[in-house]
Amino acid sequence: MVDSYELIEALSALNLPLRDRDPWWWPNSGSYEVVIGAILTQNTRWEKVEKALQNLGSLDALTMDGLDRIDEESLREAIKPAGFYNTKAKRLKILNQAIGDKFGDFESFQIEVERGWLLGKKGIGEETADAILNYACYREAMVVDSYTAALLRSFGFEFESYREIQAWLIEGLKMNDTKVRAIFPKEPKAQIYALFHGMIVEYCKRYKRGREVDISPLAG
Repeated sequence: MVDSYELIEALSALNLPLRDRDPWWWPNSGSYEVVIGAILTQNTRWEKVEKALQNLGSLDALTMDGLDRIDEESLREAIKPAGFYNTKAKRLKILNQAIGDKFGDFESFQIEVERGWLLGKKGIGEETADAILNYACYREAMVVDSYTAALLRSFGFEFESYREIQAWLIEGLKMNDTKVRAIFPKEPKAQIYALFHGMIVEYCKRYKRGREVDISPLAG
């Protein structure tokens, strides 16, 4: 594996279950539910997050107004399947209030929010910020997670930081734009980033064993 174009090409050839749930891979992309889900998915499996989101949906609490209306005790109970529910409930409430104070509504947040603003909020690191920017706001933000790091480690790459991995992923696509367009002829760049991350996650869910990822299916 020389660059990220070769990786995305190999992943796309495997016909992973990429758009079964949503054209951008993350369920209900472009909605406030993604902002909530990005917080809930920290340090837990997505299957547990889905249960928490279902609970919130039954309480009409997947919008800014809905999350504002629900009391914190009910919120904690609803998101309990996602773990760390006391901390996550507080962070959701604080973030929701901050978004309302700064942007007024979700639509304005999608257009105006900056990465630095998100990173300045307690409990939001680079992965969460980029997930919100990409999947909720449809911005050109490449998400890096533990699956990404594990997959590249299996190929022998050694990176020292999130930003180094992110730069490697973006650079390979940029240098091979014409070839990437042959795979994704109509998708905007932000959606290509979204689907690339989705492919990595789906692949690792299938082939990761402990800390190691079996890369033989990508070899040929």
